[in-house]
Amino acid sequence: MKYFLGIDAGGSRCRARLVTPDGVIVGAAEAGPANARVGLGKLKDTLIAVASDAFAAGGLDQSEMAKTNAGMGIAGISRAGMREAVMDLPLPFAKVAIETDAAIANLGAHGGEDGAILILGTGSIGFIKVGDKSITIGGYGFPISDEGSGAALGLSAMRHALRALDGRTKPTPLSTAITDQFSHSTAQAIAWMDKGTPRDYAAMAPMVMDYAEKDDEIARSIVEDAVKHVERFIETIFSKGAPRCALAGGLAPRLKPWLRDRTAASLCEATGDPLEGALILAGLEKT
Repeated sequence: MKYFLGIDAGGSRCRARLVTPDGVIVGAAEAGPANARVGLGKLKDTLIAVASDAFAAGGLDQSEMAKTNAGMGIAGISRAGMREAVMDLPLPFAKVAIETDAAIANLGAHGGEDGAILILGTGSIGFIKVGDKSITIGGYGFPISDEGSGAALGLSAMRHALRALDGRTKPTPLSTAITDQFSHSTAQAIAWMDKGTPRDYAAMAPMVMDYAEKDDEIARSIVEDAVKHVERFIETIFSKGAPRCALAGGLAPRLKPWLRDRTAASLCEATGDPLEGALILAGLEKT
């Protein structure tokens, strides 16, 4: 039997799903970050590890990888030379197809048909597929890009918390909750920031949303600013000819209620997830 493996390698986690040719799930697994920024060596190790765990979950021997077609969506793969470098990695599969994480999310959301997706997770990126044409919007990397993302919310919250700590702005429950993590010490906060990753900042996003929903003044302003960027993303997506657009990513369900009614009404629901898109990329025929 030949198997199909889908991998969604993102900035916060890497997920794998193994299926039979008729789409029956055999195994699944999850690992840590596996985007282009972690380095080729670590990326390869994580991809193989999460694949191995998926095979083990299905009670399959690792030798079955040689009979497997793999489709992988990898965050940051569009960076110069990165796609070619990843394709040159010694991976143990029969065939490998690689795309961005946004591309597989779009494939999954629309069952391989034309459409667009806006991912709002650790980072943010829009992706459009119309016929043979693909367009990417944003997604240039934190902190220069990723507007409306979890990392952007966390960064804005951290800025406010430090300003409140040194007296430049009024403290709010949100700023106090953040500085409490650093014993209300600027030095401790800076030490954390020196090593902070997009994932670390994104971990603050649920707190920002919680306080915004409780009407914290600064939390609301942070979320409202993020929503402006999300609205602009969606407007741009439709202006470029997308027939439909769905939201994806862990932050999407929490930001969607903040959108204007007309914007929310213009969106459709995703029919599948990024791993389904990765399996389509691998060559799995939809039934």
